[in-house]
Amino acid sequence: MNHPFPQLLLCVACALGAGMASAEKADKNKPMNIESDALRYDDLKQTSVFTGNVVLTKGTIVIRGARVDVRQDPEGYQFGVATAEPGKRAFFRQKREGVDEYIEGEGETIEYDGKTDIVKFIKKAEMRRLRGATLADETTGDIIVYDNNTDVFTVDGGAPKGTTGGRGRVRTMLTPKQDKATPPAVPERGPTLRATTTLGEEKK
Repeated sequence: MNHPFPQLLLCVACALGAGMASAEKADKNKPMNIESDALRYDDLKQTSVFTGNVVLTKGTIVIRGARVDVRQDPEGYQFGVATAEPGKRAFFRQKREGVDEYIEGEGETIEYDGKTDIVKFIKKAEMRRLRGATLADETTGDIIVYDNNTDVFTVDGGAPKGTTGGRGRVRTMLTPKQDKATPPAVPERGPTLRATTTLGEEKK
């Protein structure tokens, strides 16, 4: 499924966090498991169409939508397109390699390329980076393309609603990387207190 970008592409390209932590590498070799209300499988074309409350998992990857089309090429790479119900958005989530962080997002359509490890969020797109359960970065636009290999994403604002030309707006919130916690300073020791059985002694 191809979605042409407008002539003037508004790009936001940035590394998400120091160290360029990529997506969970083991996900590529994990089996794809899908639950749905119905399935249509074409063995000759190596395509599967899942419909009705579809939940796809592949390692740490989770994709949800009303419909998911999956295709496998002769090399064994899998390609998925998740489509949401009218008025809703499909969902994608994946853990990042070596850190307690997750990339997740929504779009009316989500395309996942297992060969290039690139995710595309299309229409009413939103993508977030979470540190544990805490929101770190967030961006919204018309189309978001996220490269799992490099942690670089581009955002296309699209045309404003109700117009035929011009550009929409990309909205992004980026938080600085948190420094490692500084160990608390050790307080200076005061005079040592000793127990006594009397309140005082008479001077001689």
